[in-house]
Amino acid sequence: MAEILAENLSGKDVMGTDGAELGSLYNITMDLDTGRLQHLVIDPIEALGETRFERDETGRLLVPVDRVQAVKDHMIIDR
Repeated sequence: MAEILAENLSGKDVMGTDGAELGSLYNITMDLDTGRLQHLVIDPIEALGETRFERDETGRLLVPVDRVQAVKDHMIIDR
């Protein structure tokens, strides 16, 4: 995958490979010991309902970064 600056990702819309809108990117978490990116933290859309992704204490979705399939106009993740 090509290099992308993190500042260009903030607020980017996130969609599933099935075309479903999930929300917008709020932040990205990282393991401080290894330096590996861990999760996309996504502000979900109100109509999202239940998903199989974990949620943090504020209700944001925690999507493992290995689910990212593409980053263009939207971030596409494997659901």
